[in-house]
Amino acid sequence: MPPRLNLLRCSGSLRSPATPVLPFLGPFLPKAQPLRRRLQPRLQLQEQRRAASILGSLSDVRGAYNKRIRRGRGPSSGKGKTSGRGHKGQKQHGKVPAGFNGGQTPLEVYKGKRGFKNNFATEMAPLNVDKLQSWVDQGRLDPTKPITMKELNASRCVHGVKDGVKLLARNAEQLKTPVNIVVSRASAAAIAAVEAAGGTVTTRFYSRTAIRRVFRGEVDPAISLLSPPPMISMFYPDESRRPKFPYRLPDPAGRKDLEYYRDPANRGYLSYMVGEGEGPSLFFKTPQQIAEERRIRMETKSMAVSDATVVKADNRLW
Repeated sequence: MPPRLNLLRCSGSLRSPATPVLPFLGPFLPKAQPLRRRLQPRLQLQEQRRAASILGSLSDVRGAYNKRIRRGRGPSSGKGKTSGRGHKGQKQHGKVPAGFNGGQTPLEVYKGKRGFKNNFATEMAPLNVDKLQSWVDQGRLDPTKPITMKELNASRCVHGVKDGVKLLARNAEQLKTPVNIVVSRASAAAIAAVEAAGGTVTTRFYSRTAIRRVFRGEVDPAISLLSPPPMISMFYPDESRRPKFPYRLPDPAGRKDLEYYRDPANRGYLSYMVGEGEGPSLFFKTPQQIAEERRIRMETKSMAVSDATVVKADNRLW
């Protein structure tokens, strides 16, 4: 049996089989008797011992080095002879290009993918006017109140909404009930069908986060900071009874969305911002705007010329 190592034995006058202490406390204990009495219970602990056999199991810290795989150094190395490449074949003899299919026509050539994915495209849930009329006839939708995306989702008239709801005009002649509906977008034929039945269509902006919050009842389904007063009065005739929501419905910030909801032809809720003679575009100007700006420039120029003439006449000495 290997010998035992007495590692933590204290030397001097404090050495005792029953009172083992740490060596660095030896010089201080004789001078500080109260401290020694306080440490006496700890000194009664069993002394720590280690076997000499641990010297044969010392090793480096795990992860201290990374052993390199040595290939082709004999069968005992585990990677000898074929060096892990196997027997015969092109992969054992040389390199193979990625996607190599034995020399025949590559798969990506005769069965390649066509087209591309438009990451900026919007995925609208379709809503046809004939289905809208069917839901009204079944009593799932109340035509006396404004119909928003929240009512459409709660009645399962639409489902799987991602970027919004678009109103379409399939079997438009079946729509007989006047409804006031608010959707993300609407086709020209669907707008004409709803207005012919005596209803109204309003398109407004919804983000994906706003759609989820509308379905959870955490945000107003149609009213935001830029909503016109007639739209607010249509939803809330009594402003004092308007409910409070923890979040605010956002308004569009991109040029493409702003131009769509500023267009009166799309029945956008921001069309009230477009003045007379102006267009919904934020970049291109209408012929009326161009003519008005030209007229203002000419008037300003003529006024500047007349003022200069008057000043010159007043400064004459004779």
